Amino acid sequence: MQIQQIIKELEAWAPLPFQESYDNAGLLVGDPEQICKGVLCSLDCTDKVVEEAIEKGCNLIVSHHPIIFKGIKQLQAGHYITRVIQKAIQHNIAIYAIHTNLDNIIDGVNKSLADRLHLEKRRILDPKPGITDKNGEKIGSGLVGELPLETDPKAFLIWVKEKFNLTTLKHTQIPDKQLKTIALCGGSGSFLLGAVKAQEIDCFITSDLKYHEFFEADGKYLLVDIGHGESEQFVPALILAYLTSKFPTFAVLQSLVNTQPVTYLKD
Repeated sequence: MQIQQIIKELEAWAPLPFQESYDNAGLLVGDPEQICKGVLCSLDCTDKVVEEAIEKGCNLIVSHHPIIFKGIKQLQAGHYITRVIQKAIQHNIAIYAIHTNLDNIIDGVNKSLADRLHLEKRRILDPKPGITDKNGEKIGSGLVGELPLETDPKAFLIWVKEKFNLTTLKHTQIPDKQLKTIALCGGSGSFLLGAVKAQEIDCFITSDLKYHEFFEADGKYLLVDIGHGESEQFVPALILAYLTSKFPTFAVLQSLVNTQPVTYLKD
């Protein structure tokens, strides 16, 4: 089976036209006609992930974040992007990124969070006008769903911390009302604060919020920042599950490398 057959299934799930204009999803390194020996799914593509692919005999890495994102004018010796690309090329390993196109579908990145919170009645938070997937589902940023039961906000935060294996989280003042409707955005979600405020939403969970952006909640909803990598930590397993469902007898593996660059000092 060729690498392009794997890519065809990925793009049937999260089509490249669904990505944001600034993004760089798709095949970044490698030959799509090369025979695929195995797939390694990861959050990021680092040199350690490439080394893991070599050790495990995988010649296709499917990562969420693109290793080539901004325009590159030169490959500078010693830079981590250069190391990754050079090592991948030297070992005939293809690199594919499935990024904001996976963010923008109802069963993509945000599904991996919504499933753990058992959210029901799911919908896109900020749909793109006039654009749907092949099943007629709206596409766009964020996801909104409802908890099975109204929940005490402090108990909910403790539950989120447990479900997402968090060391810490940041949030606005705990409200004195029960929570029911929850909005989610894996990755950086500050651009959705206006959409959240315009709707009947009790809590918004995302990451990369700046200090002054917490004021935007203005007491109308609970705003929670769980960290960028933490909000996308389940994406490799999501990709793995999808590809395994399409290629049940093929070698599709999840990376064991922790690529998150942020760590926390614990007591």
